[in-house]
Amino acid sequence: MSSFCADCVTAIVPMSHSLMIHDATTLGDNRPVFALEFLTERITVREVIRRRVYQDVQDYNAAQSEMFYGLVKPIDAEQTLNGYKLKKIRRIDWEVQAEKAIEAFDRNGFIVLIDDYQAEDLDTEIVIRPEMTVTFLKLMPLVGG
Repeated sequence: MSSFCADCVTAIVPMSHSLMIHDATTLGDNRPVFALEFLTERITVREVIRRRVYQDVQDYNAAQSEMFYGLVKPIDAEQTLNGYKLKKIRRIDWEVQAEKAIEAFDRNGFIVLIDDYQAEDLDTEIVIRPEMTVTFLKLMPLVGG
């Protein structure tokens, strides 16, 4: 009869790689840092944007409030000082939001900074390191006369 040795068995658990996400605007507004987990250490800027938007939408859909604090404005929403107010509380489709975010990146609606390096292309590959921070810097128009 064989005996079970718990110390001899290694669980097959995918290793997670964590990126710290920070939001900022050119007006100096900042949003708290949160972490996104990835299964691989090599990802693209496109994957970071899509994963970030997925998390934004999951958080909103779970809370079902009238305010959405995501990267890009949902359809039928009004921009407020700290987010977007939906005219009607509803579920948001993360894939629609992700496409809007990709388009906004291409139009320079926001900049992605990996530590202090600006990502210029959606297909730029990132190798996740401990303590790495990705900042989504929303560009706000200047008001003046």
